[in-house]
Amino acid sequence: GDCFPCPQEGCPMMGHYADRFPAKLKRVNQKYFLNTAADPPFATWRQKVFIKLSGVKKMRGDINLVFHDTEGNTKEYEIASGVLSQDQVYTKYLDVEINPKNTKKIEFLWNKAIFTLLWARLGAETVNIIHGEFGHR
Repeated sequence: GDCFPCPQEGCPMMGHYADRFPAKLKRVNQKYFLNTAADPPFATWRQKVFIKLSGVKKMRGDINLVFHDTEGNTKEYEIASGVLSQDQVYTKYLDVEINPKNTKKIEFLWNKAIFTLLWARLGAETVNIIHGEFGHR
């Protein structure tokens, strides 16, 4: 995640377009990492998520984002779990299996711990998502 978003010259790519990064190809023992999805076609899109909460000051539970595409597919990703605070911005890198171009909506979900007071409510003040440049296969 430290190299996100991609540098101005683009993200180094494996395979067919690797020749765009000749300096990397000359290194001995160059490491390459490849993130894949669990299901065909195995593509993922790196996204960085920032969520600022609103509501009660602190509570226990978890927050998730659900990505919906135009074909009815959904994928859910946990952003944070444990003690949640409205004073904190939650940041996470996700390898989302739904192409940003086909994303219909992104749903914010939170689940409170069983022993949390019934009246306690939590929401998202802001949800910002930065998309990576390329899909990974």
